Amino acid sequence: MIDKTLRVVLAEDSVVLRDGMTELLGARGCEVVAAVGTAPALLAAVAEHRPDVAVIDIRMPPTHTDEGIRAAVEIRATTPGTGILVFSQHVETAWASRLLADGAAGVGYLLKERVARTSEFVDALHRVAGGGAALDPEVVTQLMRGGRRRPVDALTPREREVLELMAQGRSNRSIAAALVVSERAVEKHVAAVFGKFGLVATEADNRRVKAVLTYLAESGT
Repeated sequence: MIDKTLRVVLAEDSVVLRDGMTELLGARGCEVVAAVGTAPALLAAVAEHRPDVAVIDIRMPPTHTDEGIRAAVEIRATTPGTGILVFSQHVETAWASRLLADGAAGVGYLLKERVARTSEFVDALHRVAGGGAALDPEVVTQLMRGGRRRPVDALTPREREVLELMAQGRSNRSIAAALVVSERAVEKHVAAVFGKFGLVATEADNRRVKAVLTYLAESGT
């Protein structure tokens, strides 16, 4: 029987989800010592509170790409006594591999849509805090395939649509009109594509061209 009060730092950029999870975990006997919405705030909260476990979403402000899991890797290195539970809709194989480079002890990676019961989630939290592992089978499968996956394979359907329109020479405004979304949403998708392709900003920034060339080369177009 689990009787230890678990001290948790929660990192989730959605205010509604963050508040809901805080209430849920409190009702299950956990103490949420900090609930934050950005990666820098997460790092500060972990340094201040030294929680038993940090629950971390992958995509957080400002780019909504991989800030959360980058922070998780940093926490793993600097605060090894804190368990890490990545809780997301996405599998980021490159960063997940880095997170698990020294073994899976004290690490969890669960997909939001595949957690059927609250009790399963809380059990996973305790297991990770105690030095165990909690990895969704889908995460394990993708990690095993990771060495053979192309960057294009990591794109979501929407990111692929945006990239296809970029390849047609369209601007973000034109892409937004074609997909009936906001220009800000397109900017987020473009940033995600750059991140997954490993394209960093330079003084002569031509990442759009490089992204399109990568797409054309890997898709055989």
